[in-house]
Amino acid sequence: MQDLIGPTLAATVTAGIACQWLAWRVKLPAIIFLLFAGMAAGPLFGILEPDKIFGELFFPFISLSVAVILFEGSLTLKWEEITGLGRVVQNMVSWGMLTTWLITTVATRLLLDFSWEMAFLLGAVTVVTGPTVIVPMLRTVRPTGAVSNILRWEGIVIDPIGASLAVLVYEFIVTSAMGHDSLGHTVLALVRIFGVGLAVGGLGGWSFGVVLRNHWLPEYLRNVAALALVLAAFAGSNLLQEESGLVTVTMMGIWLANTKGIDVEEILDFKETMSILLISLLFILLAARIRFADFVELGWGGVGVFLTIQFLARPLNVMISTLGSKLKWPERHILAWIAPRGIVAAAVAALFALRLEPLGFAEARLIVPLTFMVIIGTVVLQSLTARPIARLLGVAEPEPHGFLVIGADIVARSIAKALQDNGFRVLLAEANWDNIAKAKMAGLETYYGNPVSDHADRHLNLTGIGRLLGISPTERMNQLAAAHYRFEFGEREIFVLPARCEENLPANRRVTSKLCIRSLFSPGKTYADLAEQLSRGAEIRTTILTEKFGFAEYCKKNPAALPLFALDPRHRLHPFTADCTPKPAAGWKLIGLVPGE
Repeated sequence: MQDLIGPTLAATVTAGIACQWLAWRVKLPAIIFLLFAGMAAGPLFGILEPDKIFGELFFPFISLSVAVILFEGSLTLKWEEITGLGRVVQNMVSWGMLTTWLITTVATRLLLDFSWEMAFLLGAVTVVTGPTVIVPMLRTVRPTGAVSNILRWEGIVIDPIGASLAVLVYEFIVTSAMGHDSLGHTVLALVRIFGVGLAVGGLGGWSFGVVLRNHWLPEYLRNVAALALVLAAFAGSNLLQEESGLVTVTMMGIWLANTKGIDVEEILDFKETMSILLISLLFILLAARIRFADFVELGWGGVGVFLTIQFLARPLNVMISTLGSKLKWPERHILAWIAPRGIVAAAVAALFALRLEPLGFAEARLIVPLTFMVIIGTVVLQSLTARPIARLLGVAEPEPHGFLVIGADIVARSIAKALQDNGFRVLLAEANWDNIAKAKMAGLETYYGNPVSDHADRHLNLTGIGRLLGISPTERMNQLAAAHYRFEFGEREIFVLPARCEENLPANRRVTSKLCIRSLFSPGKTYADLAEQLSRGAEIRTTILTEKFGFAEYCKKNPAALPLFALDPRHRLHPFTADCTPKPAAGWKLIGLVPGE
Protein backbone atom coordinates (compact mmCIF):
# COMPACT_ATOMS: atom_id res chain seq x y z
CA MET A 1 0.00 0.00 0.00
CA GLN A 2 2.90 2.38 0.69
CA ASP A 3 3.80 2.30 -3.01
CA LEU A 4 0.39 3.79 -3.79
CA ILE A 5 0.85 6.95 -1.71
CA GLY A 6 2.62 8.88 -4.48
CA PRO A 7 0.19 8.04 -7.31
CA THR A 8 -2.81 8.52 -4.99
CA LEU A 9 -1.65 11.96 -3.87
CA ALA A 10 -0.94 12.99 -7.47
CA ALA A 11 -4.36 11.82 -8.66
CA THR A 12 -6.11 13.44 -5.70
CA VAL A 13 -4.37 16.78 -6.23
CA THR A 14 -5.22 16.69 -9.94
CA ALA A 15 -8.86 15.88 -9.23
CA GLY A 16 -9.02 18.56 -6.53
CA ILE A 17 -7.67 21.31 -8.77
CA ALA A 18 -10.02 20.19 -11.54
CA CYS A 19 -12.94 20.53 -9.11
CA GLN A 20 -11.72 23.98 -8.06
CA TRP A 21 -11.51 25.09 -11.70
CA LEU A 22 -14.97 23.72 -12.49
CA ALA A 23 -16.42 25.51 -9.47
CA TRP A 24 -14.80 28.79 -10.54
CA ARG A 25 -16.06 28.33 -14.08
CA VAL A 26 -19.70 27.76 -13.10
CA LYS A 27 -19.56 30.09 -10.04
CA LEU A 28 -20.61 27.48 -7.47
CA PRO A 29 -18.85 26.52 -4.21
CA ALA A 30 -15.98 24.12 -4.91
CA ILE A 31 -17.06 22.04 -1.94
CA ILE A 32 -19.91 20.57 -4.00
CA PHE A 33 -17.61 19.08 -6.63
CA LEU A 34 -14.92 18.06 -4.12
CA LEU A 35 -17.47 16.16 -2.02
CA PHE A 36 -18.95 14.30 -4.95
CA ALA A 37 -15.49 13.53 -6.36
CA GLY A 38 -14.42 12.04 -3.01
CA MET A 39 -17.60 10.05 -2.57
CA ALA A 40 -17.37 8.74 -6.12
CA ALA A 41 -13.73 7.69 -5.67
CA GLY A 42 -14.35 6.21 -2.21
CA PRO A 43 -17.62 4.54 -1.23
CA LEU A 44 -19.11 4.47 -4.74
CA PHE A 45 -16.33 2.89 -6.84
CA GLY A 46 -13.87 1.86 -4.12
CA ILE A 47 -10.88 3.43 -5.90
CA LEU A 48 -9.67 5.52 -2.96
CA GLU A 49 -9.19 4.11 0.57
CA PRO A 50 -7.26 6.76 2.53
CA ASP A 51 -6.86 4.79 5.76
CA LYS A 52 -5.33 1.77 4.04
CA ILE A 53 -3.10 3.80 1.73
CA PHE A 54 -1.78 6.38 4.20
CA GLY A 55 -1.96 4.30 7.36
CA GLU A 56 -0.57 6.09 10.40
CA LEU A 57 0.40 9.12 8.30
CA PHE A 58 -3.23 10.06 7.68
CA PHE A 59 -3.93 11.48 11.12
CA PRO A 60 -0.79 13.71 11.28
CA PHE A 61 -1.52 14.95 7.74
CA ILE A 62 -5.04 16.02 8.73
CA SER A 63 -3.78 17.65 11.93
CA LEU A 64 -1.11 19.71 10.18
CA SER A 65 -3.48 20.63 7.35
CA VAL A 66 -6.11 21.90 9.77
CA ALA A 67 -3.39 23.91 11.54
CA VAL A 68 -2.43 25.65 8.27
CA ILE A 69 -6.08 26.32 7.37
CA LEU A 70 -6.86 27.79 10.80
CA PHE A 71 -3.73 29.93 10.68
CA GLU A 72 -4.73 31.30 7.27
CA GLY A 73 -8.22 32.05 8.54
CA SER A 74 -6.97 33.78 11.68
CA LEU A 75 -4.63 35.98 9.61
CA THR A 76 -7.76 37.76 8.32
CA LEU A 77 -9.08 38.53 11.80
CA LYS A 78 -8.11 42.13 12.58
CA TRP A 79 -9.42 43.87 15.66
CA GLU A 80 -10.09 47.17 13.90
CA GLU A 81 -12.21 45.36 11.32
CA ILE A 82 -14.25 43.68 14.04
CA THR A 83 -14.87 46.92 15.91
CA GLY A 84 -15.68 48.63 12.64
CA LEU A 85 -18.23 46.05 11.60
CA GLY A 86 -21.93 46.69 11.91
CA ARG A 87 -23.68 45.61 15.06
CA VAL A 88 -25.48 42.90 13.09
CA VAL A 89 -22.23 41.11 12.18
CA GLN A 90 -20.91 41.41 15.72
CA ASN A 91 -24.11 39.90 17.05
CA MET A 92 -24.06 37.09 14.49
CA VAL A 93 -20.56 35.94 15.48
CA SER A 94 -21.30 36.18 19.21
CA TRP A 95 -24.86 35.80 20.52
CA GLY A 96 -26.10 34.45 17.22
CA MET A 97 -23.34 31.85 17.06
CA LEU A 98 -24.11 30.71 20.62
CA THR A 99 -27.79 30.41 19.70
CA THR A 100 -26.94 28.21 16.71
CA TRP A 101 -24.61 26.11 18.85
CA LEU A 102 -27.14 25.45 21.61
CA ILE A 103 -30.07 24.70 19.26
CA THR A 104 -27.95 22.30 17.19
CA THR A 105 -26.71 20.62 20.36
CA VAL A 106 -30.22 19.99 21.70
CA ALA A 107 -31.44 18.76 18.30
CA THR A 108 -28.52 16.32 18.02
CA ARG A 109 -29.12 15.04 21.54
CA LEU A 110 -32.87 14.53 21.07
CA LEU A 111 -33.01 13.31 17.47
CA LEU A 112 -29.94 11.05 17.42
CA ASP A 113 -29.55 10.20 21.11
CA PHE A 114 -25.94 11.36 21.08
CA SER A 115 -24.20 11.90 24.40
CA TRP A 116 -24.19 15.51 25.56
CA GLU A 117 -20.45 15.68 24.92
CA MET A 118 -20.76 14.64 21.27
CA ALA A 119 -23.87 16.79 20.81
CA PHE A 120 -22.05 19.88 22.08
CA LEU A 121 -19.08 19.09 19.82
CA LEU A 122 -21.26 18.65 16.73
CA GLY A 123 -23.03 21.91 17.53
CA ALA A 124 -19.71 23.75 17.84
CA VAL A 125 -18.28 22.26 14.64
CA THR A 126 -21.26 23.31 12.52
CA VAL A 127 -21.53 26.98 13.52
CA VAL A 128 -18.97 28.13 10.93
CA THR A 129 -19.75 29.16 7.36
CA GLY A 130 -16.56 30.47 5.75
CA PRO A 131 -15.62 32.58 2.70
CA THR A 132 -14.79 29.50 0.60
CA VAL A 133 -18.51 28.73 0.33
CA ILE A 134 -20.02 32.18 0.91
CA VAL A 135 -18.22 34.11 -1.84
CA PRO A 136 -19.17 31.81 -4.77
CA MET A 137 -22.78 31.77 -3.54
CA LEU A 138 -22.91 35.57 -3.33
CA ARG A 139 -21.71 35.79 -6.92
CA THR A 140 -24.63 33.62 -7.96
CA VAL A 141 -27.30 35.12 -5.69
CA ARG A 142 -26.18 38.77 -6.06
CA PRO A 143 -28.10 40.11 -3.01
CA THR A 144 -28.26 43.78 -2.12
CA GLY A 145 -25.15 45.47 -0.79
CA ALA A 146 -26.17 45.30 2.89
CA VAL A 147 -26.90 41.57 2.75
CA SER A 148 -23.77 40.83 0.73
CA ASN A 149 -21.49 42.71 3.14
CA ILE A 150 -23.00 41.09 6.22
CA LEU A 151 -22.67 37.56 4.82
CA ARG A 152 -19.17 38.17 3.51
CA TRP A 153 -17.84 39.49 6.84
CA GLU A 154 -19.68 36.89 8.88
CA GLY A 155 -17.95 34.18 6.85
CA ILE A 156 -14.51 35.74 7.35
CA VAL A 157 -14.84 36.43 11.08
CA ILE A 158 -16.68 33.31 12.22
CA ASP A 159 -14.12 30.83 10.84
CA PRO A 160 -11.44 31.30 13.53
CA ILE A 161 -14.00 32.11 16.25
CA GLY A 162 -16.09 29.02 15.51
CA ALA A 163 -13.01 26.83 15.23
CA SER A 164 -11.83 28.11 18.62
CA LEU A 165 -15.22 27.24 20.11
CA ALA A 166 -14.92 23.72 18.70
CA VAL A 167 -11.41 23.41 20.15
CA LEU A 168 -12.70 24.54 23.54
CA VAL A 169 -15.47 21.90 23.56
CA TYR A 170 -13.09 19.21 22.33
CA GLU A 171 -10.51 20.01 24.99
CA PHE A 172 -13.20 19.83 27.66
CA ILE A 173 -14.26 16.39 26.39
CA VAL A 174 -10.69 15.09 26.30
CA THR A 175 -9.80 16.27 29.80
CA SER A 176 -13.02 14.76 31.15
CA ALA A 177 -12.28 11.44 29.44
CA MET A 178 -8.88 11.15 31.13
CA GLY A 179 -10.60 9.84 34.23
CA HIS A 180 -10.56 13.04 36.25
CA ASP A 181 -13.93 13.31 37.94
CA SER A 182 -13.14 16.61 39.57
CA LEU A 183 -14.59 19.55 37.71
CA GLY A 184 -11.79 21.63 39.18
CA HIS A 185 -9.18 19.32 37.66
CA THR A 186 -10.92 19.52 34.28
CA VAL A 187 -11.03 23.30 34.42
CA LEU A 188 -7.36 23.33 35.42
CA ALA A 189 -6.48 21.13 32.44
CA LEU A 190 -8.38 23.49 30.15
CA VAL A 191 -6.51 26.43 31.64
CA ARG A 192 -3.20 24.67 30.92
CA ILE A 193 -4.22 23.89 27.35
CA PHE A 194 -5.28 27.43 26.61
CA GLY A 195 -2.46 28.90 28.66
CA VAL A 196 0.16 26.99 26.65
CA GLY A 197 -1.67 27.67 23.39
CA LEU A 198 -1.99 31.39 23.98
CA ALA A 199 1.57 31.70 25.31
CA VAL A 200 3.24 29.75 22.50
CA GLY A 201 1.03 31.36 19.86
CA GLY A 202 1.66 34.85 21.21
CA LEU A 203 5.41 34.22 21.48
CA GLY A 204 5.55 32.79 17.96
CA GLY A 205 3.55 35.68 16.52
CA TRP A 206 5.60 38.29 18.38
CA SER A 207 8.98 36.78 17.41
CA PHE A 208 8.03 36.37 13.75
CA GLY A 209 6.70 39.93 13.74
CA VAL A 210 10.09 41.15 15.00
CA VAL A 211 11.83 39.17 12.25
CA LEU A 212 9.59 40.69 9.57
CA ARG A 213 9.79 44.24 10.92
CA ASN A 214 13.60 44.15 10.98
CA HIS A 215 13.86 42.44 7.57
CA TRP A 216 15.96 39.59 8.92
CA LEU A 217 14.54 37.27 6.27
CA PRO A 218 14.89 37.73 2.51
CA GLU A 219 11.65 38.11 0.60
CA TYR A 220 11.85 34.67 -1.00
CA LEU A 221 12.05 32.95 2.42
CA ARG A 222 9.19 34.74 4.20
CA ASN A 223 6.38 32.48 3.04
CA VAL A 224 8.12 29.16 3.63
CA ALA A 225 9.45 30.44 6.97
CA ALA A 226 5.89 31.28 8.02
CA LEU A 227 4.78 27.78 7.02
CA ALA A 228 7.66 26.21 8.94
CA LEU A 229 6.83 28.32 11.99
CA VAL A 230 3.17 27.25 11.91
CA LEU A 231 4.08 23.56 11.74
CA ALA A 232 6.79 23.89 14.40
CA ALA A 233 4.58 25.89 16.76
CA PHE A 234 1.72 23.43 16.33
CA ALA A 235 3.90 20.39 17.02
CA GLY A 236 5.88 22.04 19.81
CA SER A 237 2.75 23.25 21.59
CA ASN A 238 1.29 19.74 21.50
CA LEU A 239 4.50 18.38 23.02
CA LEU A 240 4.30 20.88 25.87
CA GLN A 241 0.58 20.32 26.44
CA GLU A 242 -1.39 17.80 24.43
CA GLU A 243 -4.19 19.26 22.27
CA SER A 244 -3.03 22.87 22.57
CA GLY A 245 -1.71 23.14 19.00
CA LEU A 246 -4.90 24.45 17.37
CA VAL A 247 -5.18 27.20 19.96
CA THR A 248 -1.54 28.08 19.28
CA VAL A 249 -1.82 28.53 15.50
CA THR A 250 -5.07 30.48 15.84
CA MET A 251 -3.48 32.83 18.38
CA MET A 252 -0.35 33.22 16.27
CA GLY A 253 -2.35 34.21 13.21
CA ILE A 254 -4.42 36.76 15.15
CA TRP A 255 -1.25 38.23 16.67
CA LEU A 256 0.44 38.68 13.29
CA ALA A 257 -2.71 40.10 11.71
CA ASN A 258 -2.87 42.80 14.39
CA THR A 259 0.83 43.65 14.62
CA LYS A 260 1.52 47.18 13.40
CA GLY A 261 4.31 47.88 10.98
CA ILE A 262 4.41 44.55 9.16
CA ASP A 263 2.78 43.46 5.92
CA VAL A 264 1.24 39.98 6.04
CA GLU A 265 -0.53 40.21 2.68
CA GLU A 266 2.14 38.23 0.86
CA ILE A 267 2.13 35.57 3.59
CA LEU A 268 -1.66 35.51 3.46
CA ASP A 269 -1.56 35.03 -0.29
CA PHE A 270 0.82 32.10 0.09
CA LYS A 271 -1.19 30.57 2.92
CA GLU A 272 -4.37 31.02 0.88
CA THR A 273 -2.76 29.08 -1.97
CA MET A 274 -1.69 26.38 0.47
CA SER A 275 -5.19 26.30 1.94
CA ILE A 276 -6.76 25.78 -1.49
CA LEU A 277 -4.43 22.85 -2.10
CA LEU A 278 -5.03 21.35 1.35
CA ILE A 279 -8.78 21.95 1.17
CA SER A 280 -8.91 20.11 -2.15
CA LEU A 281 -6.97 17.18 -0.74
CA LEU A 282 -8.83 17.05 2.57
CA PHE A 283 -12.31 17.17 1.14
CA ILE A 284 -11.68 14.39 -1.36
CA LEU A 285 -9.84 12.21 1.16
CA LEU A 286 -12.37 12.77 3.94
CA ALA A 287 -15.34 12.25 1.65
CA ALA A 288 -13.74 9.02 0.44
CA ARG A 289 -13.77 7.70 4.02
CA ILE A 290 -17.50 8.12 4.38
CA ARG A 291 -19.61 5.00 4.12
CA PHE A 292 -23.11 5.14 2.78
CA ALA A 293 -24.04 2.84 5.67
CA ASP A 294 -23.20 5.72 8.05
CA PHE A 295 -25.76 7.94 6.35
CA VAL A 296 -28.29 5.13 6.59
CA GLU A 297 -27.50 4.70 10.29
CA LEU A 298 -28.08 8.40 10.88
CA GLY A 299 -31.42 8.04 9.11
CA TRP A 300 -34.13 10.62 9.54
CA GLY A 301 -32.49 11.84 12.72
CA GLY A 302 -29.59 13.20 10.72
CA VAL A 303 -32.00 14.83 8.27
CA GLY A 304 -33.82 16.32 11.24
CA VAL A 305 -30.60 17.87 12.55
CA PHE A 306 -29.96 19.48 9.16
CA LEU A 307 -33.54 20.78 8.97
CA THR A 308 -33.26 22.17 12.49
CA ILE A 309 -30.11 24.06 11.57
CA GLN A 310 -31.64 25.38 8.36
CA PHE A 311 -35.15 26.26 9.53
CA LEU A 312 -34.76 26.96 13.26
CA ALA A 313 -31.18 27.71 14.36
CA ARG A 314 -30.27 30.06 11.52
CA PRO A 315 -33.53 32.07 11.57
CA LEU A 316 -33.29 32.52 15.35
CA ASN A 317 -29.64 33.52 14.98
CA VAL A 318 -30.58 36.24 12.48
CA MET A 319 -33.66 37.33 14.43
CA ILE A 320 -31.63 37.88 17.60
CA SER A 321 -28.70 39.47 15.75
CA THR A 322 -30.81 41.97 13.79
CA LEU A 323 -32.90 43.30 16.69
CA GLY A 324 -32.84 47.07 16.55
CA SER A 325 -31.10 47.19 13.16
CA LYS A 326 -32.28 49.13 10.13
CA LEU A 327 -32.43 46.01 7.95
CA LYS A 328 -35.71 45.48 6.15
CA TRP A 329 -37.63 42.25 6.76
CA PRO A 330 -36.91 40.82 3.28
CA GLU A 331 -33.19 41.35 3.94
CA ARG A 332 -33.49 39.55 7.28
CA HIS A 333 -35.32 36.68 5.59
CA ILE A 334 -32.57 36.11 3.03
CA LEU A 335 -29.93 36.35 5.77
CA ALA A 336 -31.82 33.65 7.62
CA TRP A 337 -31.69 31.40 4.56
CA ILE A 338 -28.05 31.68 3.51
CA ALA A 339 -25.47 30.04 5.79
CA PRO A 340 -23.65 27.19 3.98
CA ARG A 341 -21.15 25.17 5.97
CA GLY A 342 -17.64 24.70 4.61
CA ILE A 343 -14.15 23.31 4.89
CA VAL A 344 -13.37 24.22 8.50
CA ALA A 345 -16.42 22.28 9.70
CA ALA A 346 -15.42 19.20 7.68
CA ALA A 347 -11.73 19.27 8.57
CA VAL A 348 -12.21 19.94 12.29
CA ALA A 349 -14.93 17.28 12.54
CA ALA A 350 -12.67 14.68 10.93
CA LEU A 351 -9.74 15.65 13.13
CA PHE A 352 -11.69 15.41 16.37
CA ALA A 353 -13.48 12.21 15.35
CA LEU A 354 -10.17 10.45 14.68
CA ARG A 355 -8.93 11.50 18.11
CA LEU A 356 -12.08 10.70 20.07
CA GLU A 357 -12.81 7.21 18.70
CA PRO A 358 -9.89 5.61 20.59
CA LEU A 359 -11.15 7.26 23.80
CA GLY A 360 -14.34 5.20 23.71
CA PHE A 361 -16.86 7.68 22.33
CA ALA A 362 -19.00 5.47 20.10
CA GLU A 363 -20.79 8.38 18.41
CA ALA A 364 -17.48 9.94 17.33
CA ARG A 365 -17.44 7.91 14.11
CA LEU A 366 -20.81 9.47 13.18
CA ILE A 367 -19.61 13.05 13.71
CA VAL A 368 -18.01 13.17 10.24
CA PRO A 369 -20.94 11.80 8.19
CA LEU A 370 -23.36 13.99 10.15
CA THR A 371 -21.20 17.06 9.49
CA PHE A 372 -20.99 16.15 5.82
CA MET A 373 -24.75 15.71 5.71
CA VAL A 374 -25.15 19.26 7.06
CA ILE A 375 -22.55 20.58 4.59
CA ILE A 376 -24.11 18.87 1.58
CA GLY A 377 -27.62 19.86 2.64
CA THR A 378 -26.87 23.54 3.24
CA VAL A 379 -24.64 24.03 0.20
CA VAL A 380 -26.83 22.21 -2.31
CA LEU A 381 -30.18 23.51 -1.02
CA GLN A 382 -29.05 27.11 -0.70
CA SER A 383 -27.11 27.14 -3.99
CA LEU A 384 -30.23 26.02 -5.88
CA THR A 385 -32.81 28.17 -4.09
CA ALA A 386 -31.14 31.32 -2.76
CA ARG A 387 -31.26 33.27 -6.04
CA PRO A 388 -35.00 32.61 -6.71
CA ILE A 389 -35.84 33.41 -3.07
CA ALA A 390 -33.80 36.62 -3.18
CA ARG A 391 -35.60 37.70 -6.34
CA LEU A 392 -38.97 36.81 -4.83
CA LEU A 393 -38.18 38.88 -1.73
CA GLY A 394 -36.94 41.76 -3.84
CA VAL A 395 -33.45 41.77 -2.30
CA ALA A 396 -31.56 40.51 -5.35
CA GLU A 397 -29.59 42.97 -7.37
CA PRO A 398 -30.89 43.43 -10.91
CA GLU A 399 -28.76 42.21 -13.76
CA PRO A 400 -25.21 43.45 -13.07
CA HIS A 401 -24.94 46.56 -15.24
CA GLY A 402 -22.33 48.32 -13.10
CA PHE A 403 -18.74 48.95 -14.16
CA LEU A 404 -15.34 48.04 -12.75
CA VAL A 405 -13.07 50.79 -14.05
CA ILE A 406 -9.34 50.09 -14.27
CA GLY A 407 -7.65 53.41 -13.56
CA ALA A 408 -8.55 56.48 -11.51
CA ASP A 409 -6.87 59.42 -13.22
CA ILE A 410 -8.64 62.34 -14.89
CA VAL A 411 -9.98 60.29 -17.82
CA ALA A 412 -11.27 57.41 -15.67
CA ARG A 413 -12.72 59.78 -13.07
CA SER A 414 -14.57 61.85 -15.64
CA ILE A 415 -16.10 58.83 -17.33
CA ALA A 416 -16.94 57.17 -14.01
CA LYS A 417 -18.60 60.32 -12.69
CA ALA A 418 -20.80 60.55 -15.79
CA LEU A 419 -21.85 56.91 -15.43
CA GLN A 420 -22.53 57.31 -11.71
CA ASP A 421 -24.64 60.41 -12.32
CA ASN A 422 -26.75 58.34 -14.68
CA GLY A 423 -27.52 55.72 -12.03
CA PHE A 424 -24.82 53.09 -12.56
CA ARG A 425 -22.62 51.63 -9.85
CA VAL A 426 -18.99 52.36 -10.69
CA LEU A 427 -15.93 51.04 -8.85
CA LEU A 428 -12.51 52.46 -9.72
CA ALA A 429 -9.44 50.27 -9.09
CA GLU A 430 -6.01 51.85 -9.09
CA ALA A 431 -2.65 51.37 -7.31
CA ASN A 432 -1.83 55.10 -7.37
CA TRP A 433 -2.92 56.69 -4.10
CA ASP A 434 -3.02 60.25 -5.44
CA ASN A 435 -5.53 59.24 -8.11
CA ILE A 436 -7.58 57.24 -5.60
CA ALA A 437 -7.68 60.21 -3.22
CA LYS A 438 -8.97 62.49 -5.99
CA ALA A 439 -11.59 59.91 -6.94
CA LYS A 440 -12.76 59.73 -3.32
CA MET A 441 -12.99 63.51 -3.20
CA ALA A 442 -15.21 63.31 -6.28
CA GLY A 443 -17.59 60.95 -4.45
CA LEU A 444 -16.59 57.85 -6.39
CA GLU A 445 -16.27 54.33 -4.98
CA THR A 446 -12.69 53.11 -5.11
CA TYR A 447 -10.36 50.19 -4.50
CA TYR A 448 -6.76 51.08 -3.68
CA GLY A 449 -4.51 48.32 -4.95
CA ASN A 450 -3.66 46.15 -7.92
CA PRO A 451 -7.00 45.06 -9.46
CA VAL A 452 -5.54 41.72 -10.60
CA SER A 453 -4.01 40.77 -7.23
CA ASP A 454 -5.09 38.06 -4.81
CA HIS A 455 -5.98 40.86 -2.39
CA ALA A 456 -8.42 42.24 -4.96
CA ASP A 457 -9.98 38.80 -5.40
CA ARG A 458 -10.64 38.69 -1.65
CA HIS A 459 -11.77 42.28 -1.07
CA LEU A 460 -13.33 43.64 -4.27
CA ASN A 461 -17.10 43.76 -3.84
CA LEU A 462 -18.44 43.19 -7.37
CA THR A 463 -22.09 43.06 -6.38
CA GLY A 464 -24.08 44.71 -9.17
CA ILE A 465 -21.02 44.98 -11.44
CA GLY A 466 -20.97 43.09 -14.71
CA ARG A 467 -18.70 45.03 -17.07
CA LEU A 468 -15.11 46.23 -17.17
CA LEU A 469 -13.70 49.46 -18.58
CA GLY A 470 -9.93 49.44 -19.00
CA ILE A 471 -9.08 53.16 -18.93
CA SER A 472 -5.62 52.99 -17.42
CA PRO A 473 -2.82 54.82 -19.26
CA THR A 474 -0.82 51.60 -18.88
CA GLU A 475 -1.74 49.30 -21.74
CA ARG A 476 -0.41 46.21 -20.01
CA MET A 477 -2.61 46.78 -16.96
CA ASN A 478 -5.69 47.02 -19.17
CA GLN A 479 -4.73 43.78 -20.90
CA LEU A 480 -4.06 41.96 -17.63
CA ALA A 481 -7.37 43.13 -16.17
CA ALA A 482 -9.21 42.04 -19.31
CA ALA A 483 -7.66 38.57 -19.09
CA HIS A 484 -8.28 38.35 -15.33
CA TYR A 485 -11.98 39.26 -15.46
CA ARG A 486 -13.04 37.75 -18.78
CA PHE A 487 -14.67 34.72 -17.16
CA GLU A 488 -16.19 36.85 -14.42
CA PHE A 489 -17.97 39.20 -16.82
CA GLY A 490 -17.70 37.52 -20.24
CA GLU A 491 -15.51 38.74 -23.10
CA ARG A 492 -18.33 40.78 -24.67
CA GLU A 493 -18.51 42.89 -21.50
CA ILE A 494 -14.82 43.82 -21.50
CA PHE A 495 -14.02 47.25 -22.98
CA VAL A 496 -10.58 48.85 -23.21
CA LEU A 497 -9.51 52.34 -24.24
CA PRO A 498 -6.18 51.95 -26.13
CA ALA A 499 -3.41 53.80 -24.38
CA ARG A 500 -1.88 54.78 -27.71
CA CYS A 501 -2.26 54.14 -31.40
CA GLU A 502 -0.12 51.15 -32.37
CA GLU A 503 -0.82 51.01 -36.09
CA ASN A 504 2.51 52.64 -36.96
CA LEU A 505 4.55 50.90 -34.26
CA PRO A 506 6.91 48.04 -35.14
CA ALA A 507 5.83 44.56 -34.09
CA ASN A 508 8.36 44.35 -31.26
CA ARG A 509 6.78 47.39 -29.51
CA ARG A 510 3.10 46.42 -29.80
CA VAL A 511 1.02 45.03 -26.97
CA THR A 512 -0.39 41.77 -28.20
CA SER A 513 -3.53 40.07 -26.96
CA LYS A 514 -5.44 37.03 -28.12
CA LEU A 515 -8.56 38.14 -26.28
CA CYS A 516 -11.56 39.53 -28.12
CA ILE A 517 -11.37 42.93 -26.44
CA ARG A 518 -13.67 45.69 -27.62
CA SER A 519 -11.94 49.04 -28.11
CA LEU A 520 -13.45 52.27 -26.82
CA PHE A 521 -14.73 54.65 -28.25
CA SER A 522 -14.11 54.99 -31.95
CA PRO A 523 -11.39 53.77 -34.32
CA GLY A 524 -8.09 55.48 -33.67
CA LYS A 525 -9.13 57.15 -30.40
CA THR A 526 -6.69 56.64 -27.56
CA TYR A 527 -6.32 57.46 -23.89
CA ALA A 528 -3.88 60.23 -24.80
CA ASP A 529 -6.50 61.90 -27.02
CA LEU A 530 -9.11 62.02 -24.23
CA ALA A 531 -6.57 63.14 -21.63
CA GLU A 532 -5.45 66.01 -23.86
CA GLN A 533 -9.03 67.16 -24.52
CA LEU A 534 -9.93 67.07 -20.84
CA SER A 535 -6.81 69.06 -19.96
CA ARG A 536 -7.99 71.73 -22.42
CA GLY A 537 -11.35 72.10 -20.73
CA ALA A 538 -13.45 69.47 -22.48
CA GLU A 539 -16.37 68.07 -20.45
CA ILE A 540 -18.42 64.89 -20.44
CA ARG A 541 -22.07 65.88 -20.76
CA THR A 542 -25.35 63.98 -20.93
CA THR A 543 -27.84 65.07 -23.58
CA ILE A 544 -31.45 63.90 -23.92
CA LEU A 545 -32.41 63.24 -27.55
CA THR A 546 -35.85 64.17 -28.84
CA GLU A 547 -37.80 63.90 -32.08
CA LYS A 548 -36.57 67.34 -33.13
CA PHE A 549 -33.06 66.97 -31.78
CA GLY A 550 -31.87 63.47 -32.61
CA PHE A 551 -28.45 61.91 -33.00
CA ALA A 552 -27.85 63.48 -36.44
CA GLU A 553 -28.66 66.95 -35.12
CA TYR A 554 -26.38 66.35 -32.12
CA CYS A 555 -23.48 65.47 -34.40
CA LYS A 556 -24.11 68.54 -36.58
CA LYS A 557 -24.23 70.88 -33.61
CA ASN A 558 -21.17 69.27 -31.95
CA PRO A 559 -18.97 68.14 -34.82
CA ALA A 560 -15.93 67.82 -32.54
CA ALA A 561 -17.80 65.89 -29.82
CA LEU A 562 -16.91 62.27 -29.12
CA PRO A 563 -19.93 60.06 -28.29
CA LEU A 564 -19.06 57.71 -25.44
CA PHE A 565 -22.26 55.93 -24.38
CA ALA A 566 -25.92 55.79 -25.37
CA LEU A 567 -28.55 55.13 -22.69
CA ASP A 568 -31.88 53.77 -23.91
CA PRO A 569 -35.27 54.32 -22.20
CA ARG A 570 -34.96 50.90 -20.49
CA HIS A 571 -31.79 52.12 -18.76
CA ARG A 572 -29.51 49.89 -20.82
CA LEU A 573 -26.13 51.40 -21.59
CA HIS A 574 -24.61 50.94 -25.04
CA PRO A 575 -20.92 51.89 -25.28
CA PHE A 576 -19.60 53.30 -28.53
CA THR A 577 -16.82 51.00 -29.69
CA ALA A 578 -14.54 50.68 -32.68
CA ASP A 579 -16.64 47.83 -34.07
CA CYS A 580 -20.14 48.94 -33.00
CA THR A 581 -21.89 52.30 -33.21
CA PRO A 582 -25.25 52.46 -31.35
CA LYS A 583 -28.20 54.12 -33.08
CA PRO A 584 -29.72 56.32 -30.37
CA ALA A 585 -33.24 57.59 -31.03
CA ALA A 586 -35.71 59.94 -29.40
CA GLY A 587 -35.98 59.35 -25.65
CA TRP A 588 -32.39 58.13 -25.42
CA LYS A 589 -29.60 59.85 -23.49
CA LEU A 590 -26.27 60.49 -25.14
CA ILE A 591 -23.12 60.74 -23.01
CA GLY A 592 -20.35 62.45 -24.92
CA LEU A 593 -17.08 64.33 -24.57
CA VAL A 594 -17.72 67.89 -25.66
CA PRO A 595 -14.83 70.34 -26.28
CA GLY A 596 -14.60 73.37 -24.03
CA GLU A 597 -15.62 76.85 -25.08
